[in-house]
Amino acid sequence: MSPTATPTRLALAIALACCSLSTSFAQTQDQPVTDANSTVTYPAEFFAQYEPFSVNDMLDRIPGITVARGGGGNGGGNGGPGSSNGSDRRGLGLGGDQIMINGRRITGKENEGNSQLSRIPANQVQYIEIIRGTSGDLDVRGGNQVINIVLLESESRSSIAFEVNTDHYHDGTYQPGAKISLTGQRGDFDYLLSGEIEPRWEYRDGFERSVFANGTPNDTVERIDIRDSQPITLSANLGYRFGASDLVHVNGQYNDADAPGKTHRRITDLTESPASLTTELDRTPSTNDFWEIGSDYEHTFANGARWKTLAIVNRKEDDSTRETFVIDGGTEEKDLYLANFNRYQERIIRSSYSASLSESQDMEIGVERAQTILDSSLQLGLLTSSGTRSSAFGGLTPITNSNATVEELRYEYFLVHNWQLNARMSLESTLIAETSEIAQTGDVSKKRSFDFIRPKIDYRFDITPAVQFRASIEKGVSQLSFNDFTANINGGDDDQNAVAGNPDLRQEQSWRYDLNLEYRFNNDNGVINTNVFYHDLEDIIDKVDVSTKSAILSANGNIGDGYRYGTSINASLRLGFLNQPGILLTSGVQLEESEVTDPFLGTKRRLRQAGRGGYSFGFRHDLSALSMNYGLNYRHSISGDRLAYDIDKIEDYNQGDFLNLFLETRGWADLTYRFEASNALDGERCRVRSRYTGGTIATGALNEIENSCSTTGIKYAIKIRGTF
Repeated sequence: MSPTATPTRLALAIALACCSLSTSFAQTQDQPVTDANSTVTYPAEFFAQYEPFSVNDMLDRIPGITVARGGGGNGGGNGGPGSSNGSDRRGLGLGGDQIMINGRRITGKENEGNSQLSRIPANQVQYIEIIRGTSGDLDVRGGNQVINIVLLESESRSSIAFEVNTDHYHDGTYQPGAKISLTGQRGDFDYLLSGEIEPRWEYRDGFERSVFANGTPNDTVERIDIRDSQPITLSANLGYRFGASDLVHVNGQYNDADAPGKTHRRITDLTESPASLTTELDRTPSTNDFWEIGSDYEHTFANGARWKTLAIVNRKEDDSTRETFVIDGGTEEKDLYLANFNRYQERIIRSSYSASLSESQDMEIGVERAQTILDSSLQLGLLTSSGTRSSAFGGLTPITNSNATVEELRYEYFLVHNWQLNARMSLESTLIAETSEIAQTGDVSKKRSFDFIRPKIDYRFDITPAVQFRASIEKGVSQLSFNDFTANINGGDDDQNAVAGNPDLRQEQSWRYDLNLEYRFNNDNGVINTNVFYHDLEDIIDKVDVSTKSAILSANGNIGDGYRYGTSINASLRLGFLNQPGILLTSGVQLEESEVTDPFLGTKRRLRQAGRGGYSFGFRHDLSALSMNYGLNYRHSISGDRLAYDIDKIEDYNQGDFLNLFLETRGWADLTYRFEASNALDGERCRVRSRYTGGTIATGALNEIENSCSTTGIKYAIKIRGTF
């Protein structure tokens, strides 16, 4: 045997051993079933072979779950210009994150169903449903699929799940973290209490090289950004059933996510001979607090009709300061003070009545009232040769002192009709009428009213039990970012301290057309999902010219109409047909095109940083006989054309490939030990910025090109999990 043959045979032997071990999966385990309504049900017994720790671990073993969770690259469903969906949706709405617990949505914006999945132990689950049809019984609408987590029913049950972890970053820093949750039921009372502290340290190492338009060197910048964040999150979800007809839930969450930081810059001026060096330091203290309380009450009438009311109150406060110092030897001279405060509040109540009209039809009618308030302030102080200095501006000369309050009061009236056309076809029709008033006070006093009609049609056809066709048409209206109404900070450009506000902003709108075809293999061996979408966009928000006689300025504004279209294909394949049911492969590709007229150049271009799409690949191998699993997730964005246009600069972004690796095993004390390597390829984030002087990008001259890249490095994590 040649020396080179030995490692080859050894690798083959190991591979055969792994294959042999993976075939020891219990073939008699309960299997998922698909009912007449295209709902796929996974009993808890199906997941026992994987020894999952949480609901998240259970979902990771389901083929096609990324599509159901809205992460499959489906450009039609969960975001983009003019969208009414996503976490920034208007009010509570009919949508959400497509996750239900025991058939109901969690009343919240931050504290939604998806945030509960890592907190619920797997041993508390009775079964999981992937709901592919539409129904008046669903609390969440608007998604291609809905995930319903059904917990065990008993007079008395409880489980405590915990996790301790340590992250290691590429600068040598170690950061600990921990999570604990208590899940249980006592008669008609159920509860989920959790607390966690999660490391979010960031050490970003960057380098920038600048040249003038004629190619001669300008300067270089070595940059280190440090963010020391370790958010603390406390949450509670409580429910109580009053007899057979009444159910009430109260949900709460508190998050403390302070993120103080520092930025070190070493600027080498190459225009001088010899080159000169300037050292700068930014100190950026930052506090971030958020709390949210949500509740819902449901009453079921004797005829099966339901009345449900949901309410939510939340508040988020961000208070940040940036002070820049020029360091000369042992002395520091402050030349910039920039303080920004934002308080964002929502108060929402939503009430609806749903009833069956016939055996094949039902309807829901309701109203929602939402009040959204932003209080904002910005103070800018600079080091000047003249002017009175103020301690309120960091001891520098006041330049900008902006204060504003923006408030929107919105009413939404909705009607939803579900019609089971026949055993294989369903049609859901939605009509939403909304009216709102936005009032701004402070530096600018302005009041405006808006009215929108938002219809939607969702058609589904089960061609066979395995093949489903879906088509939808929807009018979307996006929620405005009130920060765009007022002067705000720009954290992405050291040469631009603040950006102007625009009190004349209007909501982005869209007509969204989607076609979707899904094929599910037999015996849970995989899913192929294809989607084609086209979005007709109105009042797109991007940078517009708000210059004054003394300064060239831009702000976010409405630049006109455009479109966006594309396709995505997502596939999951379990290698059961090769007698390897423990191996699950996932892949996805999305291609996208868009167009809008640039307000500065007057030419056609893509949407801001829209790009052309990307692809992803995942691999998971469960070795049940060894109580072990390992795998990877890889993501690549197609490079080029991720451009952002501003009044005096054009930026071209490029993102490196992203790779996560993991290895998990169950060992001593029946604990789960998990090792993760994030950003294993050390992918860089790069940007080319072209600056213009003497006017805009249309009227000025190219002056400087900055080419910068940065990376946060590879992060390693060790996690130990257990339940009792």
